[in-house]
Amino acid sequence: MPEQYAQGSPSRGTSWWSKAILIGAVIAAALLPVGAVGARLGIWPFGIGFMMLAAATVLAAIGLVTGVAAIIAAHRRNLTSDKQPVYLGTMISVLVLAFVGMQFYTATTVPPIHDITTDVNDPPQFDQVVALRGDGSNPLEYDADRVAPLQQQAYPHIRPLTTGLPPDQALDRSVAVLSGMGLEIVNVDADAGVVEATATTFWFGFKDDVVVRVRSAADGSVVDVRSVSRVGVSDVGANARRIGEFLEAYGS
Repeated sequence: MPEQYAQGSPSRGTSWWSKAILIGAVIAAALLPVGAVGARLGIWPFGIGFMMLAAATVLAAIGLVTGVAAIIAAHRRNLTSDKQPVYLGTMISVLVLAFVGMQFYTATTVPPIHDITTDVNDPPQFDQVVALRGDGSNPLEYDADRVAPLQQQAYPHIRPLTTGLPPDQALDRSVAVLSGMGLEIVNVDADAGVVEATATTFWFGFKDDVVVRVRSAADGSVVDVRSVSRVGVSDVGANARRIGEFLEAYGS
């Protein structure tokens, strides 16, 4: 055995395996934003981005296991120069796994639905947005029998908004709130009392379509919102969060 690996003797240089652990962890961390940003910019489809996410998870898991083993070995053999890159690589791997784990946990704690509305009995309907969604998008027919019970159990706060504003002012307020949230306004139909908009997620650039419907009420107006993801079975709670943000901003 070389002197630097002998029991109790300090190492004279950083070993290849400690460098490999660090490099693997850095690659894993880089794959997360690279996969997402590449999909958002259209460099590759989101499926490739998800594959990069999976590869990052595998690399981080390998880095964690080998990192723990390397830390033990470095301490037993007094390999001083190996400790820093091994510690750093292991920490990066833990952070990557923690990030992925939080996303997975969120996905498992919300229902597998992607169509959320304040009115499950008569959801607002899309018009101009339909042509923008593309052939591969999720259907816009609302499956009340399946979706409504899941939504009401998971998101009981998603309900119609009653405002004292007359319909025309309520519609203008809706446009202002959607714009303030960073959504792209697609269509404003004052006669129908409808606003359509599109939200683009920061990571991966997923598009969710939103429609706001304003109807006259005895003391003002009733505002209903619907948010539907173009792709994916589950929205990981994004549509409910968006509607909740709209309702909160509208009332503030």
